[in-house]
Amino acid sequence: MTPTLTLAALGLLQGLTEFLPVSSSGHLVILQAWLPGFQEPGVLFHSTVHLATLGAVLVYFRRDVTALGQATVRPSRADPATVRLLWLVIIGTVPTALIGFFLKELLEDLFTSVPTAASMLLVTGALLLATDRAGERTGGIERMSLTRAVIIGVVQGAAIIPGISRSGATVAAGVFCGLERGLALRYSFLLSIPAILGAFVLQLATHGLDGALAVNKLGYGSAFVAAFALGYVSIGVLLKVLLSRRLTWFACYCWGLGLAVLAATY
Repeated sequence: MTPTLTLAALGLLQGLTEFLPVSSSGHLVILQAWLPGFQEPGVLFHSTVHLATLGAVLVYFRRDVTALGQATVRPSRADPATVRLLWLVIIGTVPTALIGFFLKELLEDLFTSVPTAASMLLVTGALLLATDRAGERTGGIERMSLTRAVIIGVVQGAAIIPGISRSGATVAAGVFCGLERGLALRYSFLLSIPAILGAFVLQLATHGLDGALAVNKLGYGSAFVAAFALGYVSIGVLLKVLLSRRLTWFACYCWGLGLAVLAATY
């Protein structure tokens, strides 16, 4: 496979696994260990595909993003529910940022452990099954407390661990906190915006644009388009699967992959 096709394929993988509840980081750890000759792309590539997936969230939830932006600038003129949602996103972002800042080095060490990634895929599968089997939830934004926002934010921070799906874990936390399933997913993805943006900015601040002039521009461009397009589609797929209570499909996939990798490792 040519370098351009390899980068495009990695972009497809990022777009698919970033939002479907199967853990993009877990897949990356396993790929690094099990594909002969596979080398992880540099920080600039990760920044590129993260920007693409951020764009997918912004476009898919453009109405919410626009409303939240207006509430930020003119809160007195915004709908009270929108202002509340804005505060819930801000509060939920705080624990994620703290976990990422203080535990960054510890968590980065886990990205070299295939058994950890495989084991955490089993945990993700259990969360997805529990979400499917949870009773009907009717909680709206007016019943969403700051404490629940903090809980979901902590869960999002913990999802930095490879093998834990960010979307799966935060949606599960939202459902367990009593949120209606569609709202749980909506809040999960709005909460991902500052998280993805923060990771993107941190990558650039730490490494800058090193090697930007020498990159495979066609490959990077293809990866960006692939990650954006498949990421956008994946959000819609996850919403339909969540509402129809078919997350068990993804649970079985996570269990199958996790057990296969553990069996091959030991």
